[in-house]
Amino acid sequence: MQPGTAPSTQLVRRVNASAMLKAMRGAGIVTGTELMAATGLSRATVISICDELVRLGWLEELENQRGGGDYVKGRPARRFAFDDGAASVIGIDIGANKMTAIVADMAGTSLSRVTMPFRAYNVPADERADVLDRIAADALEKAGVSADSVLAVSVGVAAPVSRQGEVLTAQEFWKSFDVRRIVSERHGWHVLLENDANLAALAERWQGSARGVDNLVVMLAGDRLGSGILESGRLLHGQVGGFGELGYLDNVDGVGDTYGIAHYATLWGREVLDSGTETTLRALSGGEPEALTAEMVFRAAAEGDQAARNVLDRMAHRMARVIGSISTLVNPELVVIAGAVAASAHALIPAMEKQVQEFTFTPPRLATSELGDGIVSLGAIRHALDYVEEHALDLYPASLPKRVTAG
Repeated sequence: MQPGTAPSTQLVRRVNASAMLKAMRGAGIVTGTELMAATGLSRATVISICDELVRLGWLEELENQRGGGDYVKGRPARRFAFDDGAASVIGIDIGANKMTAIVADMAGTSLSRVTMPFRAYNVPADERADVLDRIAADALEKAGVSADSVLAVSVGVAAPVSRQGEVLTAQEFWKSFDVRRIVSERHGWHVLLENDANLAALAERWQGSARGVDNLVVMLAGDRLGSGILESGRLLHGQVGGFGELGYLDNVDGVGDTYGIAHYATLWGREVLDSGTETTLRALSGGEPEALTAEMVFRAAAEGDQAARNVLDRMAHRMARVIGSISTLVNPELVVIAGAVAASAHALIPAMEKQVQEFTFTPPRLATSELGDGIVSLGAIRHALDYVEEHALDLYPASLPKRVTAG
């Protein structure tokens, strides 16, 4: 057999170890027989990998039990449990105005969540790095775990990121703010980078409206539009991470740019005020157009204000065009509107569902996310867990200076 024509023994072992951890996470106490059924692996392979995962700190082997159930006759079955507290991961969302960090255990249970605003919209890279240091330390303290317990950190950025985790070099800001280098040098952690909308897609499929959906688009739709796309359960990146970037909307009739729902709700609401139209938006904003927010527009519409409703009708039409164009290109089963605007955007769904059929022959189901503005950092947790699971024989709890001490 020629080299490269068959997977190596080590590769097969890595794949099998990952499958075992996936089967054991959240399963409680399991026996070798149960793991054989869950993974399709032989008894010898299951026991061999379990022994290795115990040595690496992923699993705990429980004492044999007799006198009840399956353990009455014969040799007692070996029983194993996934050690949720063996290590921790951090998920970080670096937004335009703030940073959010979540610390989670190895089962994906969130132990803490911290948000810190930036001093200004466009603070320099070194100041963002200092905020990152503070937020990570604060989140770890609130979680009751040490920095030495961290196996991996995933960071969401508003830029194209390749499948290899490299930020598109054309993005000048991310050249000066080298997150991976900064975090690795200051803390010694293994750092992953991913596009923020891609992480939102992972979160939505993990804990949101898209559970069980393999063909999915999740749109971050606040100030700007961005999309994370899953096809057959796999994130799509393209050659340099540009898959899902929506710059082409500049050339779509009736859309014209990549500004999002919050941006246009505010802009069009202020236009209503400037026009002198009778509207409750005037009272909500104190008569000051610059004080008007997107939330005020959605609130006024919900309370029956016709001018605000007209703004939402206009918004639904625009978003139907956006979703129609994406659906024509990638044909998802479901499109989820996510981010801080998601709760308000639920009011747009009925009109969008009707109108999207005008712009694509393959209209998807539509939904809004219930994961709130922490969706990107939650997706970063999923991203970090997936990476650690895939590399469980190289990146493991027993390699850490300390184990997690929940407090």
